[in-house]
Amino acid sequence: MAQIITMPRLSDTMTEGVVATWLKKVGDTIKTGDILAEIETDKATMEFEAFYDGVLLHIGIQEGQSAPVDSLLAIIGKEGEDISALLSGRVVAESKEEKVVEEAKPTSASVEIPAGVKVVTMPRLSDTMTTGTVATWLKKVGDAVKEGDILAEIETDKATMEFESFNAGTLLYIGVQEGDSAPVDTILAILGPAGTDVSGIAANYKVGAVVEAPKAETTTSTQTEITENKQQATDNSRIFASPLAKKIAQDKGINLSQVKGSGENGRIVKSDVENFTPSAVATPSQAVSEATNVVAAVKPFVPAGEIFQEEIKNSQMRKTIARRLSESKFTAPHYYLTIELDMDNAIASRNMINGLPDTKVSFNDMVIKASAMALKKHPQVNSQWREDAMVINHHVNIGVAVAVEDGLMVPVLKFTDQMSLTQIGANVKDLAGKAKSKKIQPAEMEGSTFTISNLGMFGIQSFTSIINQPNSAILSVGAIIEKPVVKNGQIVVGNTMTVTLACDHRTVDGATGAQFLQTFKAFMENPVTMLA
Repeated sequence: MAQIITMPRLSDTMTEGVVATWLKKVGDTIKTGDILAEIETDKATMEFEAFYDGVLLHIGIQEGQSAPVDSLLAIIGKEGEDISALLSGRVVAESKEEKVVEEAKPTSASVEIPAGVKVVTMPRLSDTMTTGTVATWLKKVGDAVKEGDILAEIETDKATMEFESFNAGTLLYIGVQEGDSAPVDTILAILGPAGTDVSGIAANYKVGAVVEAPKAETTTSTQTEITENKQQATDNSRIFASPLAKKIAQDKGINLSQVKGSGENGRIVKSDVENFTPSAVATPSQAVSEATNVVAAVKPFVPAGEIFQEEIKNSQMRKTIARRLSESKFTAPHYYLTIELDMDNAIASRNMINGLPDTKVSFNDMVIKASAMALKKHPQVNSQWREDAMVINHHVNIGVAVAVEDGLMVPVLKFTDQMSLTQIGANVKDLAGKAKSKKIQPAEMEGSTFTISNLGMFGIQSFTSIINQPNSAILSVGAIIEKPVVKNGQIVVGNTMTVTLACDHRTVDGATGAQFLQTFKAFMENPVTMLA
């Protein structure tokens, strides 16, 4: 009997999802555990596995399309099985959708789409995405494209995702060049039989953006030459792997370039990584040499005495960070409180804890634990401002700022005050790894009530941070410095650390922030009190 597969709820806040990639097509044999598709939310891409054996009889949501949770995603059953009864309830709705699409397509009634020609539009890769940027084209005009081939990499505000072709044919037209941004549903590319004239379609297909076909024609040879150069550089370093395979490889320290993929089009899947046996491991000196060579290859040559500027387009993530931080800085009245901590006892306590078998605690873990305990004693700092009321949070969810390649992410430790130091360390390591690989789930970045930013590992002694709204405060943590200090009237060598608390004056008064820091200081300087 055929089984209906619905859009899964991949987080407790998810209301709709986007099919980023189908890894199976209608007619394929499906086994339990096979990856059917990659489902996209506004912050992460997750693999969706099949829970049934059979044949994929129907796909209800195409690549790039979004749909509410519990919508019909696919149907799996026996080969040749009649599923008309399962689809009958959707015929009317689908016909209405087709009419809307037809009305939104070519504005000129005289222009018809030739047989076999497929118009590919900018996909909606998350439910909040309004525009996308083409980071890289992996195909150029004139290339043959097979179903499942990677056409391009599309960048949103949170991640860069591979966009696969759901159709076969020749790439006849590119509507959005590398580095350019365009609204969702803008014409991205046209596929069809080789030699087909699509200039009329390109000139008249306007949904959300204007695409000038003549301009594309006059620059075709130049653009093709540039694209070929970029394509050659990209293919040499490109690794086609599922997000789960990449995550497992990162955890195991496996270089994916050494792994042979067994999936479609040579795609590396979970089993390939799990069964991989490295033949040789590069020495540290080789790794340094390779890294140096890569840097040297991309570094531009600047003659002495000449003015040189390089323009780097802002990524969607960078734009989002700029917008949110600007809103926070210019809407919340910030003020800052700085205090110096005596870290001698903390250093001794950490050494004793890490002396235990299979135990590893960092100073950052101790800062998080002390903050959580101090917030329980000073809930006013653990608050949020609203125009009509001030919300006091009696639960403690601490966000930990993590630097990633394109900017900054803030994974959240839920109910931090209930965690031990070792639990905090394990969770921070896990969430930071997910954030850096851009595979963190939306639920793991939501609900923070307080934030910590630590730049001590970079040798920064003190700094101030912008509040991560809707939080009312953020703690900036500096490096531990060895210097002369006064103890019991004597000058001795001691270890100190400076922390700065940024507060929203609408919710946290100066005295309240100062009392919080005093409590935090007491916990940090006497770590045994955190173990009680």
